[in-house]
Amino acid sequence: MQLDQLIGAFDRALRTLATPARSTRPSPGSAAPETQLSTEERRLAIGLMRVNHCGEVCAQALYQGQALTSRQPAVRAALQEAAAEETEHLAWTEQRLQQLGGRTSLLNPLWYIGSLGLGIGAGILGDRWNLGFLAATERQVEAHLASHLERLPADDLRSRAIVAQMRSDEAHHADMAEAYGAATLPSSVQSAMRAMAGVMTRIAHHI
Repeated sequence: MQLDQLIGAFDRALRTLATPARSTRPSPGSAAPETQLSTEERRLAIGLMRVNHCGEVCAQALYQGQALTSRQPAVRAALQEAAAEETEHLAWTEQRLQQLGGRTSLLNPLWYIGSLGLGIGAGILGDRWNLGFLAATERQVEAHLASHLERLPADDLRSRAIVAQMRSDEAHHADMAEAYGAATLPSSVQSAMRAMAGVMTRIAHHI
C-alpha cells in the first residue's frame, strides 16, 4: 500500500466523519411535500434514517478498504464509482435527518473503523472474494431497505423516496460485483454478516 493511498484513505475518513456529505444528484425526496407526522411517526422515521445513514458510513469505509487492497485496476475503478454513489446516499440521509430534527449515530467512528478493517480483509483474499463480499453485502442492504419501506410512515414521502432510490442503487452495485465475477460466499459467512448487521442496526436505531 503506497503512501498516497494511505493519505487518501485518511482524507476520506475525515470527510466522511467530520464534514457534511455532498451529492451531485438532488435528493430523491426533495420535490415531495413535507407532511405532518405524529411524534411516534417522526421518532420511527428518525431511527430508520439514522440506521440508513450509519449504513452509508459503513459503506464508505468498506469500499475504501476493498479498493485499497484490490488487485485489478478495473475492479478498483468500479469500487470507487460505487463509493461515489454511496456518498450521495450519505448526503441524502444526513439531510433528511436534519429535516426531521434527528441526529446521526454517535458511534459512527466505531462503525467506520470496523468496516474499513472488513473491507481491507476482503480485498486481501483476492478480487473474486472481494467482489463476493460486496455482492452479498449489497443484497442484504437491498433487503434491509425494502423492510424500511414497509415500516416508514406512509405519509413520509421524502424519506420513502430516498430509501427507494437507495435500494435501486444498491441492487445495481450488487449486479456490478456479480458481473465482474464475484464468488458466492458460504452460507455460514452470509449468516454471520446478517448477524453483525443486525447488531449494528439495533444499536444505531437509538444511539
